Amino acid sequence: MQTPKKVGVLGAGTMGAEIALCFSVAGASVVLKDVELALAEKGKARLAKVVDKAVEKGRFPAGERDAVLDRIVPTGDYEPMADADLVVEAVFEKIELKKAILSEADQVCKPECVLATNTSSIPITLLSTAVSEARRPRFVGAHFFAPAFVMKLVEVIPGLETSDETVDVVMEACRQIKKNPILVKDTAGFVVNRMLFALFNEAVRLVDEGVASCEDIDTGCRLGLGHPLGPFALMDMADLEMALDVSNLLKDAHGDRFRFGTALKQRVYAGHRGKRFGRGWYAYDKKD
Repeated sequence: MQTPKKVGVLGAGTMGAEIALCFSVAGASVVLKDVELALAEKGKARLAKVVDKAVEKGRFPAGERDAVLDRIVPTGDYEPMADADLVVEAVFEKIELKKAILSEADQVCKPECVLATNTSSIPITLLSTAVSEARRPRFVGAHFFAPAFVMKLVEVIPGLETSDETVDVVMEACRQIKKNPILVKDTAGFVVNRMLFALFNEAVRLVDEGVASCEDIDTGCRLGLGHPLGPFALMDMADLEMALDVSNLLKDAHGDRFRFGTALKQRVYAGHRGKRFGRGWYAYDKKD
């Protein structure tokens, strides 16, 4: 198939905005929605900086900059994506929030539109209950990785009622935007987060037990395992509350091996949720 001609993205945060950029670069017309127009416009404004940085590094042709950004239309409404071929939900990793957004989009999108969720951990069949029975064959998981404009992997996860045709369409759409899709069974956490959160959990246990500091554990992962970031720095970049929420979901699905230690819970309770909040495992200048 060709790249979908029109794509909708629900959520103009960092992840959603960069997913929109991926499709725009491939030539699609993209509607970028948030709860209000100002937030969607803010998301698009961040993309200009992403593209400018890529141009500076020679990774993106300067002559295509304006056209790519012009293809992304911010909105606070669902109606502009009523004729979209593909709609990707990319809101916060909260089950009830995602279900509410997916239900609203389902009612607006044309019948043949594929509706995808960018959830990183929530089972697709569980989220599919938010859409109509008629939509469920065209409902699928498409988990992009941050930063979505750079990272090549997409986990494609069919739910119980997802059709083979929908899986094929989304796998090929990912290839058209120069991503590498992998097919994953519908299970909490999928593939990458199952492995990643096992690492997170063990790292927090090491801190709880006083085996090493978070700084030294991060250094060990970078220099001993070749990771670009250690687990504590990575959690800070995301959101410690999100990490705790995902861990609880994984624990419910897969058992106590995904139970996080005390040190993480204390930071979440104290509001030390990561880099965006000025403090997490590490302290940050709030200008960062």
